[in-house]
Amino acid sequence: MAISGNPGQGASSEVVRDINRRIILNLIRTRQPISRADLARLSGLQRSTVSLIVEELIKEHWVLEGPTGRLPRGRRPTFLRLNDERVIVGVVVRPTQTIFALSDVNGKFISQQTMRTPADPKEAIAAIIAGIRPLMESGQGKKMEGIGISLPGRVDHRTGNLLFAPNLGWHNLDLRTPISAATGMDVELENAANACVLAAVWFDRMEAFRNLVAVTVSEGIGVGILMNGQLVRGFHGMAGEFGHVPMDPKGPLCSCGNRGCWEVYASNRAALRYYNESNVAALTFPDLLSLADQGDPKAAQALDSMALYLGRGLRMVVAGLAPERIIVVGDVTRAWHRVGPVIESEVRAQVLPGAVVPQLIPAHEDSMGRMRGTVALVLEKHFGSPQEVLS
Repeated sequence: MAISGNPGQGASSEVVRDINRRIILNLIRTRQPISRADLARLSGLQRSTVSLIVEELIKEHWVLEGPTGRLPRGRRPTFLRLNDERVIVGVVVRPTQTIFALSDVNGKFISQQTMRTPADPKEAIAAIIAGIRPLMESGQGKKMEGIGISLPGRVDHRTGNLLFAPNLGWHNLDLRTPISAATGMDVELENAANACVLAAVWFDRMEAFRNLVAVTVSEGIGVGILMNGQLVRGFHGMAGEFGHVPMDPKGPLCSCGNRGCWEVYASNRAALRYYNESNVAALTFPDLLSLADQGDPKAAQALDSMALYLGRGLRMVVAGLAPERIIVVGDVTRAWHRVGPVIESEVRAQVLPGAVVPQLIPAHEDSMGRMRGTVALVLEKHFGSPQEVLS
């Protein structure tokens, strides 16, 4: 999608330069180390245009020149790479814990720490600020690009407010303003499932897939949607709340206030309820996975029930969105050998005539997928969407 020469009616020279700059940045990011000649060949831009952009990126400390290559004859090429002295603070908020990390622009994590998530939102904001500060101090001497925050709820990107986070009990909360004011940094907020979609596109080399869904399975269920190469947020950022679609209006009470939602049947909490209705709090979901591995038939049955409802809920995702791939994110993927066949069988059983069964991919990193998404969230401001500029 490189633009050179006549940019066409309605496209200013500034827009053209910005598009070409993003193309070069993304090519360096995905192909590093890479020479100027290869950048020109892959982008379709003139070598003089590539050289001007590269020199600008070097001057701004986005790009560094590395070792010199060898050719049979002619001038030796100098290879380019992203400057890993530019860093990003990532924060993943979950109902039980909040994870902090410092990452370079290549998604390599330098340091990480964890704290308990306070139930009170004001206390949580103060604790998040306190958790960010040591990372900023450890990154002194580096260029801090911003803070990315993943949340188990929906964010209104017009206001920056967290609108809907039933598993946290937080509603219509402004996190961006106080955190930005306290740190002096730009703050980007995103739903956890959307963050996982961004991580897949940016760091898992899935930019070739233009219709992609990430399903986060933890205390609740979230769905992040990439359609036609675009992240779908919907009105007020509420797109993707399949976890709160009722499967049985007379079912168990959900944290959103309704009954029988998908997540009350297919989340980690649901599996714990299947195992022991009277004493859920005494057992964690990792404990349940371990019991199943040890041959506990009740734990195995609880996971089978969870998998059955995961597959049934995914039917509506497949029928409504027709994705090429579905990435399943969460601790449950540790038991994919058990739950994967059940989920896949349920999805295949209800595929509409003429539809293609999407590939189901278990993501074994869980919170790191969310964390890498926070890095991508900040980088998008400079790089744009990889699918937009590399397609």
